Amino acid sequence: MTLDNLKHAQRQRLVFLDRCFTWRGVARRRDLTERFGISTAQAANDFRTYLSLITQNAPEYDGHLKAYVASPNHQPIAASSMLDVFGVLDIASGDELPAALPRAKRWLDPRVATALYDAISNQRKLRIAYTSMSSGETAPQWVAPTRFTFDGESIHFRAFSYKRGEYRNFHPARIEPEDNFETDEIEMPLQFDREWNTKSVIWLRPSANLTTAQAAVVRREFGFSGDLLRIEIRQALEFFFDHRWGLTEPGARLERVKTETIIL
Repeated sequence: MTLDNLKHAQRQRLVFLDRCFTWRGVARRRDLTERFGISTAQAANDFRTYLSLITQNAPEYDGHLKAYVASPNHQPIAASSMLDVFGVLDIASGDELPAALPRAKRWLDPRVATALYDAISNQRKLRIAYTSMSSGETAPQWVAPTRFTFDGESIHFRAFSYKRGEYRNFHPARIEPEDNFETDEIEMPLQFDREWNTKSVIWLRPSANLTTAQAAVVRREFGFSGDLLRIEIRQALEFFFDHRWGLTEPGARLERVKTETIIL
């Protein structure tokens, strides 16, 4: 049996249980009953199922703690994002102010999304009224959307701009949602999107301005396994990468060593 063989609800509970062992080092039945509102009997069954998936270094029951304790060599069976980890480590009660900053709520108008999706799916060009954040100008222009992208926070779309004669990344929120979204056929085949079809291999290191101790901390925080950290992304998304990782910010903790490009 594997996680994939389980029904979604139980799989979610076992993934949470796995994260408890990975990040707390301990798990009890009440972790499941309080989190998911299930019975003690169901929680006991989930523990048995979880333990059946662990072939080596399984958690062991500690009678004094009345809990299962993870092995020092515990290997998680599911990956965790930092948000997942915080969700396991945070023990605040429901009536407290949250201990995490609220995420910026980025809004996407359904009319804009469906117009873009339709243009992409049917390979048509789309007339949009787009507001530039640099000039403040809002002017109708024709674009040929090719795909949606995601920077970890906001949805963007890649499109050929007939106004600029090149591929660009656009933000849907800057499109006037009350437009009529006129479409038309793409007469000439679009040019090759070289940036989208190029892989950038980015090598990072702690900033040269850091002390040896600070650099060691940065290596731990970002999970370095060697002298350099290797990141692979599409060249078209490098701007978003630099922004999200703060590489261009004053006092950046990471800096690029080199960037290699490979045509896909």
